[in-house]
Amino acid sequence: MQKKDLSTYIKSVMSQLRDVRVIGLIGFGVIAVLVTWSGVRVLQSNFELQERIVSLEQEVVIQELENTNLALRNEYYNTDQFLELQARRQFGLAAPGETVLTVPESVALANRVPVPELQQEASSIEDPKPAYQLNLEAWMRFFFRGVNEVD
Repeated sequence: MQKKDLSTYIKSVMSQLRDVRVIGLIGFGVIAVLVTWSGVRVLQSNFELQERIVSLEQEVVIQELENTNLALRNEYYNTDQFLELQARRQFGLAAPGETVLTVPESVALANRVPVPELQQEASSIEDPKPAYQLNLEAWMRFFFRGVNEVD
């Protein structure tokens, strides 16, 4: 009995598939899926191109800032102040009325005074903890306050 029902069902489906309206509907569905897929690909490529444009615009802004920085540095190099500083540093020259004292490096290093405060501060500074670790520690103190703390 089941075999007969199955064969009649298959015959009815096959007769429906021969109908022009069903074939047209299936064709329309296939075309709609293809058009939708093509549209999705276009949207995805537009999104990727837009991201690329934004990153290139940011690079342009960075390059413009670097160019401005270099232009300002070049202007500084052309000032009298820069020339005077370089003459003092490289050639040991002085302005009129000044006296240049040259201290040998060995004498300068032998007579220096160590600064203990700076050494203590440098050793007492801890590496900063990441934000997630500070957050976790704050929650642990909130939930378990008094359990691990020694006051």
